[in-house]
Amino acid sequence: MKTINALDVHYRKLNDSIDSAIKVDKSITLNNVFGQRYIGRGLPKGVKIKIHGIPGNDMSAYMGGAKIEVLGNAQDAIGNTMNSGRIIIHGRCGDTLGYAMRGGEIYVEGNVGYRVGIHMKEYKDMKPLIVIGGKAGDFLGEYMAGGSIILLGLNLAEGEEIVGRFCATGIHGGKIYINGNPDKYKFGKEVEKVSLTDEDTAFLKKHIALYAKFFKKDLSHLKLEYFSKYMTVNKNPYSNMYCSN
Repeated sequence: MKTINALDVHYRKLNDSIDSAIKVDKSITLNNVFGQRYIGRGLPKGVKIKIHGIPGNDMSAYMGGAKIEVLGNAQDAIGNTMNSGRIIIHGRCGDTLGYAMRGGEIYVEGNVGYRVGIHMKEYKDMKPLIVIGGKAGDFLGEYMAGGSIILLGLNLAEGEEIVGRFCATGIHGGKIYINGNPDKYKFGKEVEKVSLTDEDTAFLKKHIALYAKFFKKDLSHLKLEYFSKYMTVNKNPYSNMYCSN
């Protein structure tokens, strides 16, 4: 396994070093990462990166199958337009996580910021997934067109809300699963709560088990029947804003 010390290294130089290293060794450890951007952008299947520190914006942008594990928090736009692969973050994550994400999986141990999952989409077998251990800020799943978001709400303080306002505003595809039953005013008018199916229950069970495995947590106390599922009421909510052909 190749080890790279990122201390005081400019992000361009660091990414050049990663590009060179994976030609020889597909497994890389990055130490002392402190806000460098674009780590893992476009990396293909077979590459594994373990990051000690806090990666900067757009980590894993357009990623094509690599696996990245972050032993710390992460900044904004992680997984921007990623196509496939897996990201595991042992900490919190900032805003716009999974922006326009087209495939792959992201697991975040703690809380996330605003506009997570914005413009997520899916195509045939490419169905992206974001699993969040804590809470999410405003506009979760905004303009979502596909994929799934699972919000576990672990370790919330008494009275702390699991999700912010305007959840699923503009949604026209995909699914959001929330542990609990947030007030209706939290959601955009384009979304409705629907009943869990057996398929949903199996899906939740699978990915909650993976979350527990990745972060070494006992989640046997979670009751799947307490989860709420939200979907669009209209797959083309803004059709009246465009001219007909």
